[in-house]
Amino acid sequence: MLYYLLKYVNDIFHFPVLRVIEYLTFRASAAAITALLITLFAGPGLIRYLKVRFIEPIKEEAPPEHKKKKALPTMGGLLIIFSIELSVLLWSKFNDPHVWLIMLAIFWMGIIGFIDDYRKVALKIKGGLSARYKLVGQISLGLVIGIYTWLDPAFSVLLSTTTVPFFKHLTIDYGILYIPIVIFIITAVSNAVNLTDGLDGLAAGSSAIVVMGLGGFSYLAGNAVYAVYLNIPFIPGGGEVAVVSMAIVMSCVGFLWFNSNPADIIMGDTGSLALGSAIAVIALLIKQELLLPLIAGIFVLEALSVSLQVLYFKFTKMRYGQGRRIFLMAPLHHHFQLKGWAEQKIVIRFWILTILFFLTSLMTLKLR
Repeated sequence: MLYYLLKYVNDIFHFPVLRVIEYLTFRASAAAITALLITLFAGPGLIRYLKVRFIEPIKEEAPPEHKKKKALPTMGGLLIIFSIELSVLLWSKFNDPHVWLIMLAIFWMGIIGFIDDYRKVALKIKGGLSARYKLVGQISLGLVIGIYTWLDPAFSVLLSTTTVPFFKHLTIDYGILYIPIVIFIITAVSNAVNLTDGLDGLAAGSSAIVVMGLGGFSYLAGNAVYAVYLNIPFIPGGGEVAVVSMAIVMSCVGFLWFNSNPADIIMGDTGSLALGSAIAVIALLIKQELLLPLIAGIFVLEALSVSLQVLYFKFTKMRYGQGRRIFLMAPLHHHFQLKGWAEQKIVIRFWILTILFFLTSLMTLKLR
């Protein structure tokens, strides 16, 4: 909105200073600052409101450290979503399909997460929204994103073809599997971020680092010179994804002001599902989805720990008559809690691992 207004003013009055509005770096920085300020200023009021009705119950199966915590307001993801949507609306070319597809994903899964949180905290329905209906929401979003990107000429340059990290000339054409793969990636990543949201600041901080990395790849992919030099797909309009990415990053950073230990609010499924879907869609749009297991490695480890725990428990119960566990508790961060690690130490160490994954993903640019 501000982009179009300032551009219109510049076209009429020709103010040299307003030319900066055309620079991606300026708009990405402006979107980041705007998102941060919105989060910081709107946060206290939202927390006061949510404390009245939307208190997250402590789970019975939670580690002992969690049971000592005071009940916290949930649905903090509303703050993240609001700051992202407003800052992107102000500073991006929001008619670009890359932009509104990411915004659609955030809004779509934010609604699914909100329904889940509302059922848990307001209607007191244990478990909230059933996994079946969450899956319906994720699959339907994947269908919309997959079909649209398949049919829209703006995405016809690459269609179902993607590059493979670490390899210079290796590409894969998904063919008829393209839409199922889109569905799988959106479902897997949104669930993985949701599973990671278990300690103060863990999901928000990790998401900020991952999206920062994807934002860097977006900026490079949207520049023909850099894309050719680094041998990555050139995505016309992909640079706008960097503007959205920076808004997401600083919304998460702003949320950490209230969510760092000891937290005043938690994001709930409203935020975690929205952030997970955003990460997945950004990676898909810039053709870096095969990089997700590396750049989003911390989310992969969390999801993998749950899958291994469940499979091993079922296998040993079938074979020995009694289920056994690989981890003291899954997801992985709870395993370290039960081993006696302090919550702050787990969160910071997981952030460090996420930074390591991020830096390793950057190495793939030169190893091509």
